[in-house]
Amino acid sequence: MDRILKAARTSGSLNLSNRSLREVPSEVYRNLDAVGEGEKWWEAVELQKLILAHNDIEVLKEDIRNLPLLTVLNISHNKLSHLPASIGELTVLKSLDVSFNSIASLPEEIGSVTSLVKLDCSNNQLKELPSSLGRCTDLSELKASTNCLTRLPEDLANCSKMVKLDVEGNKLTMLSENMLISWPMLTELNAAKNLLSTIPDNIGVLSRLIRLDLHQNRISSIPSSIMGCHSLAEFYMGNNMLSSLPAEIGALSVLGTFDLHSNRLKDYPAEACKLRLSVLDLSNNSLSGLPPEIGTMTSLRKLLLTGNPLRSLRSSLVSGPTPALLKYLRSRFSHAESGSATTTLKDDHISMAARLSISSKELSLAGLGLNSIPPEVWDSRDIVKVDLSRNSIHELPNELSSCSSLQALILSGNKIKEWPGAVLASLPNLSCLKLDNNPLAQIPSNGFQSLSKLQILDLSGNAASLPVPSPLSSLPQLQELYLRRMLLKEVPLDIPSLLQLRILDLSQNSILSVPKELKNLTSLTELYLSDNNIAVLPLELGLLEPSLQVLKLDGNPLRSIRRAILDRGTKAIVKYLKDKIPEQ
Repeated sequence: MDRILKAARTSGSLNLSNRSLREVPSEVYRNLDAVGEGEKWWEAVELQKLILAHNDIEVLKEDIRNLPLLTVLNISHNKLSHLPASIGELTVLKSLDVSFNSIASLPEEIGSVTSLVKLDCSNNQLKELPSSLGRCTDLSELKASTNCLTRLPEDLANCSKMVKLDVEGNKLTMLSENMLISWPMLTELNAAKNLLSTIPDNIGVLSRLIRLDLHQNRISSIPSSIMGCHSLAEFYMGNNMLSSLPAEIGALSVLGTFDLHSNRLKDYPAEACKLRLSVLDLSNNSLSGLPPEIGTMTSLRKLLLTGNPLRSLRSSLVSGPTPALLKYLRSRFSHAESGSATTTLKDDHISMAARLSISSKELSLAGLGLNSIPPEVWDSRDIVKVDLSRNSIHELPNELSSCSSLQALILSGNKIKEWPGAVLASLPNLSCLKLDNNPLAQIPSNGFQSLSKLQILDLSGNAASLPVPSPLSSLPQLQELYLRRMLLKEVPLDIPSLLQLRILDLSQNSILSVPKELKNLTSLTELYLSDNNIAVLPLELGLLEPSLQVLKLDGNPLRSIRRAILDRGTKAIVKYLKDKIPEQ
């Protein structure tokens, strides 16, 4: 123990997990007072990280206040029945994990830990959370699953940085609409295994929500505002009381997993057949038939239908492989009927997209095989995002020029050959432009002159469209730049001048060397150089430590760095380069 404590006085980190401890050793609370003979007391540092997980500790003493510089405290998987009030004196604590204990209540003093970012109090015996948590305005991850909570304190609405909330396995009867409005950054919400009877009507305000898990509740309907959750990729509603789905569910363009098992659904709406799902679980419902359009959902890898009174399908098809089932469903129509159904489905999608754009200010017509855009979809002039990707569009509609509020324009995977300079010049607020995978001819030297607010630009897959010199220096606010598969032989000279750049993707080109001037990109967090002809990296890339988190180099004939270092990943590579820089 003395050796471990001595090391902790040097590193500021102490790990005493899995040691069968029944109590926290008193030396831990007075770590600096125990400086021994031979130790340089002036070099000793206070504890910043304390791990006490997986022991048999029953009490955390008030003496924890003697460790005021703790930023991480993990005392999970112990036998605590309460936390000391002095926890509130740990004013720089960022992460607190007290999960898997027997704690009946958290002290109100926890609200004084205003630096708290992550709190895990799951698997305890909590009946409520203290209102004072609302003072922890930096709180972004709260995990309180498997407790006995019947409500969440309204003061949590003050935690506007909330990103992940997990309250699975409690006794909650409602989620507050006020809280949802206050959490614009929420990406994950897990309220499964509760007593919820409704989903808040304003669920659509969570536009960044990626994962929503509400399985095993008592929910009877999904509000139409769900269409506002346009980032939703996973939606779990199994074991509820749903009897129908709203048509607006079809607007969730990135939804990949949709779990609806064990509900009371009598039909699956045709509008939902527009979804590009990978997994659709409709097992154990009351479906007697399927819409013919479901056969067009070719992205489905898994379609589960067992436990439904389906009369029109053989049981071997229902329980068999999904591709065979989809093929059978498609074969049931004549070519004409199928074409008619597809046309009707396309028209329905366009009409719905136009309606939704009036309220959501976003227009999505992706993947419809359109050659042109019907003029009636431009009713909303205040639109901020237009997604026309994966179509067959040759030129941009003139109506776009009147959308002066437009911030994001996605044109990926079309047939645009000529640079749409006239339309782009009328979009002064554009911050995101994606023109990847078009047969785009060369961009004019003044092509970006009117796009000074652009933050995201994707030109990937447009071979030789960048002139030399390139016009990228006209984009001082650019943060993300994607130039994959463009037959580039060198890094465009003006890229080092883009000082706000966070992501730079130059993969799948023919680049021979990397300019040392990239060291100027001090905001860069991701750099993709895979599949080029780079043999040597400039040592100056090492100066991007610690901001650079991702550096991809695979598929290059690199000879200047040993394979053992490359295999250890970005941090090892950047450190190696930095250490090789000669001292001035």
